Amino acid sequence: MRRLATLALMCVTALGSAHARSHPFTLEDLAALREVSSPRISPDGAWVAYTVTFTDIAKDRATSDIWMTSWDGVTTLRMTAGNDSEHLPRFSPDNRYLAFLSDRDNELELGQVWLMSRGGGEAQRITSLPGGVSDFAWSPDGKRLVLVGDDPDPAAVEAHAAEKDGKNSKPVKPIVIDRYQFKTDDGGYLGRLRSHLYLLDVETRKVETLTSGEFHELSPEWSPDGATIAFVSKRGADFDRHENWEIHVVEAKTGGAARQVTRNDLADCSPDFDSRPSFSPDGMSILCVQGGPQSLIYYAVHQAVVVPAAGGQTRALAPGLDRNMTQTRWSADGAFVYFLLEDDRTVHLARVPRAGGKVEPVTTGQRVLTDYTLDPGGKIAVLAATASMPPEVYALEGGAMRPLSRQNDAMLAGVRLGAVSENQFKSKDGTPIHGLMITPPDYKPGTSYPTLLRPHGGPVGQYGHEFEELHQLLAAQGYVVLLPNPRGSSGRGEAFSREIWADWGNKDAQDVLAAVDDAVGAGIADPQRLGIGGWSYGGMMTNYVIAQDNRFKGAVSGSSISNILAGYGTDQYIREYEAELGVPWKHLDLWLKNSTPFLHADRIVTPTLFMCGDKDFNVPLLNSEQMYQALRSLGRDTQLIIYPGEHHGLKRPSFLRDRIERMIAWYGKYVKGEGTN
Repeated sequence: MRRLATLALMCVTALGSAHARSHPFTLEDLAALREVSSPRISPDGAWVAYTVTFTDIAKDRATSDIWMTSWDGVTTLRMTAGNDSEHLPRFSPDNRYLAFLSDRDNELELGQVWLMSRGGGEAQRITSLPGGVSDFAWSPDGKRLVLVGDDPDPAAVEAHAAEKDGKNSKPVKPIVIDRYQFKTDDGGYLGRLRSHLYLLDVETRKVETLTSGEFHELSPEWSPDGATIAFVSKRGADFDRHENWEIHVVEAKTGGAARQVTRNDLADCSPDFDSRPSFSPDGMSILCVQGGPQSLIYYAVHQAVVVPAAGGQTRALAPGLDRNMTQTRWSADGAFVYFLLEDDRTVHLARVPRAGGKVEPVTTGQRVLTDYTLDPGGKIAVLAATASMPPEVYALEGGAMRPLSRQNDAMLAGVRLGAVSENQFKSKDGTPIHGLMITPPDYKPGTSYPTLLRPHGGPVGQYGHEFEELHQLLAAQGYVVLLPNPRGSSGRGEAFSREIWADWGNKDAQDVLAAVDDAVGAGIADPQRLGIGGWSYGGMMTNYVIAQDNRFKGAVSGSSISNILAGYGTDQYIREYEAELGVPWKHLDLWLKNSTPFLHADRIVTPTLFMCGDKDFNVPLLNSEQMYQALRSLGRDTQLIIYPGEHHGLKRPSFLRDRIERMIAWYGKYVKGEGTN
């Protein structure tokens, strides 16, 4: 944003010429968008490696490659290319190799570790775990890797073998269910397959089993002396019933002794917290992100804590900080702990002294950071986004951010985006609500525009200062787009999130409706041309709103649920349901209270488009089918779009495009009145 502003001051004429050639954001621009992720600085601080994901239109899939940019930003190299995907780049400590995960040369599409010499030459596959590798970490001396390997799925292996032979020689076996939580989105039905730790000798390629048994072991990290490995595991007689992840350490050798480090009733380095345990440089402490009381499920704030490596009590580094902290890492000298700090509409890099105390911001401004990397010499690179720029890698120098990756510069140079601004308003009961608003690229103040309300998913999450490609597409169609953060959102503390506890579609619905009232009152939104829509909890909120307010002319509800009773035992949220609503046979009143849109579907008059993937185990298709059927039975204008083979988050590019095209057409017909007399 600063770069564009500087160019404007330097050459107004050139900018005017570029503006004349530019165009609003289109579906073709969306297809050209590149997703940058996983930055890692080389040990010598000279290069930053990262993953770039792009859309392969011909193959109708997303593909990712490894790229590198020199620290001075002068040289950028594409390290991998081809038909397969590579991700998770990791430099060896001696700077001789770059390792990454790839499913290339693997008919089952299982990830394995590949090794590329920094001196040149082709990458070589160095693992062949039957169930694939999902994570890995270098030992301090660079001679070994600790791997997270999944147990092989015999059914998948047999099915692939039969398909390869051109026959189905073995009968399909029944699925045996005996777990409390027995399904997850993408993971499907859960059985007894687990993830365990393995040791790989890089030179000999020999693999040894480090852990085994009935539990998952995840997120391994080496001690500075290479003698032990920290990892997280959730254990107990029925570990599906809780989220009590604990830190363990194991000697880095076959048959090595393991011991538990943390002992509490909290989630320590849960995979959901985007963090992993890490030893301090002196090896005396282990750093992690710790969740709040399990009874608060995802409404609880998570904090950075340290625990003695020998075991003992955890100590909060910023006690009283009522904001989420993620991705904790030690400074090279161990004097500070760095982390990502979520705040109102932003996520920034911050740090706190090892002993605890005052939190110091490292980055500022209207942006969202999603990753960062440190090198032994003190260099920092961050993955950051703004409202006008998708995530890119930046070198952080003296508080300033210097672009490194520049993967989307060329595409965005010819695009005229909608302006994004912060807004603040009061809800029905006087509660201050914050959000964002996107106006069309050619917005004229004083004119009322068709307006779309877009509640976010979660419910615990927030809209922040990051690139919103879908909403830019909608703004390019001439809509004002409202992005409120109602009660239940994160970024404003635990109490704000907990305001909707067991009371969905009440206060949060009032809050998002207040965003519409505010825009109408300001003369920005045309009260006769209002639409609403969202995905997941955003779809749920859409259903709640149109069941209590008839002013919306068109709605799009993606992967949503309205009959909450239908979710019990059919989706992946059994722990969360029972913690928040209790079991239905004891607390039926709460379940019915939160099922208003289905039980009172006759109150809905808004033409509504429902969408869902048929493999969605997060918010299964049956929920969208129920709402579609209810509105169809009532004679309302409605339609149901089912995406075959898709889970909660659609992945096939052609389906993603189809979803947006249908959304634009639906809003055009019912909100704008296009194609009607």
